[in-house]
Amino acid sequence: MACLTAIVGVFLYLVVAVSSQQEPQVPGFFIFGDSLVDNGNNNGILTLARANYRPYGIDFPQGTTGRFTNGRTYVDALAQLLGFPTYIPPYARTRGRALLRGVNFASGAAGIRDETGNNLGDHMPMSQQVASFGRTVQQISRFFRGDANALANYLSRCIFYSGMGSNDYLNNYFMPDFYSTGSQYSTKAFAALLLQDYTRQLTDLYRLGARKVIVTAVGQIGCIPYQLARINGNSTSKCNEKINSAISLFNTGVKNMVDNFNNGQLPGAKFVFLDSYQSSKDVVANAATYGFDVVDKGCCGVGRNNGQITCLPLQQPCNQRAKYVFWDAFHPTEAANIVFAKISYETTSRSYAYPINIRQLAML
Repeated sequence: MACLTAIVGVFLYLVVAVSSQQEPQVPGFFIFGDSLVDNGNNNGILTLARANYRPYGIDFPQGTTGRFTNGRTYVDALAQLLGFPTYIPPYARTRGRALLRGVNFASGAAGIRDETGNNLGDHMPMSQQVASFGRTVQQISRFFRGDANALANYLSRCIFYSGMGSNDYLNNYFMPDFYSTGSQYSTKAFAALLLQDYTRQLTDLYRLGARKVIVTAVGQIGCIPYQLARINGNSTSKCNEKINSAISLFNTGVKNMVDNFNNGQLPGAKFVFLDSYQSSKDVVANAATYGFDVVDKGCCGVGRNNGQITCLPLQQPCNQRAKYVFWDAFHPTEAANIVFAKISYETTSRSYAYPINIRQLAML
């Protein structure tokens, strides 16, 4: 616990240090993703992928907001490290000049493929999030009085974050009762299909003005409480290695895609690949070093590993939330999100952030 206290202490020191600057390190922060970073965009739509009820947000200053964790998400912690005085607001309720500071387009259940997550109801897939950003660019262009060069310069200094792919496996490929992709495509062919779509979507972001872009791998989702609750007890591995093996093909492709973008495919752009598979694996393997005691159960949930049913409305979560890596069946706790944000912001290891870290990306 002392180590986690030290990490949080260093995190708070970094936050104070960067927040004491007159301006954030970048003028705007635009976020694309799924429930790992959604902060309320799904609240007003018809979907099961919502978190606008207690105990979600139990440790968040503003209470229940639609964040799928007990407190801050990864991008909340990262925004603080980048020097933003307040959290980046959800697109669903942001208009006018506030758009200039950045917007969060993320939507729970979203994926790279449009049909991903339909089993849970309505959501905004990556293609729709990119289209929303296109409309946002049109709205903010008026603050530059028609000066296209000034708008392009502003966008080129902003940071863009894209974390996609988890649901394309959890709520598509490995859900045969609802989707046919698992029988239509081999794991290699499905990864290639996702990468083809993802390359197009990120290229569209580039055409709309994005130049500093963070792209994440899919985490070790074969080891989340939801999967651990379903794995055969006789398995030689504690995790669902079939899923981990499939997403590793995708992750390798994402890193190669980032290399292609950086090596001239998208001139003037700088992409950073975050290997969240490796970082999540290492944090779990070295849990005590980071102050965590529980790595295989949700703090809030029902059944085996608190992962058979995710956190229910008004359910009493665990008391020592900072000792858990997972908040519910799918999502990290605030404490884990802070650790992951700090690693990706300042790591010197290219195993976690490639080819540079986020602090270096902001300084470009």
